[in-house]
Amino acid sequence: MQREPILRIALVTLFLLLVPLLAMQFTDEVVWERADFAVAGVLLFGAGLTYEWIARKGGTAAYRAAIGVAVATALVLIWMNLAVGLIGSEDNPANLMYGGVLAVGLVGAILARLRPRGMARALFATAFAQMLVGAIAMIAGLGFTWILNGFFVALWVGSALLFRRGAHATPATPA
Repeated sequence: MQREPILRIALVTLFLLLVPLLAMQFTDEVVWERADFAVAGVLLFGAGLTYEWIARKGGTAAYRAAIGVAVATALVLIWMNLAVGLIGSEDNPANLMYGGVLAVGLVGAILARLRPRGMARALFATAFAQMLVGAIAMIAGLGFTWILNGFFVALWVGSALLFRRGAHATPATPA
């Protein structure tokens, strides 16, 4: 990967981390520790690198948009789980089930070799895994939000549909 995209990603990451830093100067509602900044920096920089690495392989605009939606969805899912938790609080071990959702997507992407058709299937499977976590949490009475879970399911499905569109738009697929 060239230096320019890495520098751009690093600068965007630093800029985004300035938001909570500045907010902490004006309100007591935002309280971040060094570890919070470190984790946020790793997540943001890692998401940017992941998008850049996959998107530079080529493909259609729909394919690149699908990557963006998938990476952003994973980022927000991790971020929310670390910050407040989706099931109960961030300390609830049931939130670890969302790691399985991400694992489904990651394993699916590896098996698909990032090809659009396979990625569409992987993201549909990821959406199903997200629904399954919600169903398990509801059945177990763990305190669960259908609207929030539905939001993530919709994003995974949206990414899958974009990958499907990218697969039909051109016979050439990224290597």
